[in-house]
Amino acid sequence: MPTNPDARQRLVTATAEMLSRRGLNATSVREVAKAADAPLGSTYHYFPGGKQQMVVEALQYAGEQFGSALSTAFSEGPVKGLRSFFAMWRKNLLRSDFRIGCPVLAVSIEEPSDEAAQEALKTADVVFAQWESLLCKSFKEAGMANKDAAQIAVMTISAFEGVAAM
Repeated sequence: MPTNPDARQRLVTATAEMLSRRGLNATSVREVAKAADAPLGSTYHYFPGGKQQMVVEALQYAGEQFGSALSTAFSEGPVKGLRSFFAMWRKNLLRSDFRIGCPVLAVSIEEPSDEAAQEALKTADVVFAQWESLLCKSFKEAGMANKDAAQIAVMTISAFEGVAAM
């Protein structure tokens, strides 16, 4: 059985990518393994919880990646941050010919196919809350009142995800 941590990370990354392109229900363990160039058996070695565990870890990974990009973009303040982050996301959408979206959104908008998928929905909720918190902090640091900062953070994430979905 493989013990290469790079193979595990490739599986997590491939899961996030597949969620971005196909959504939760159309993402299969077999296709993820193929996309990650990993043996199918390695998926069960690294993810004994199966697809559910892969999806949760992929969402956590995507959340960290986008969260890091948000933090970097907003380090110079909310206006520059919004411009920078939306420009980056626009570039990603154009590069993929609008075929790739946000894996967190993809999971959150699908009807779970089974009860195990509920954990993925909970993880998506946590990731969205983390992103909103990052934005809210930036808005407050720029002088916004707490309530306004929280509302604008929710609206910003909603707008960002809505643009990606449209």
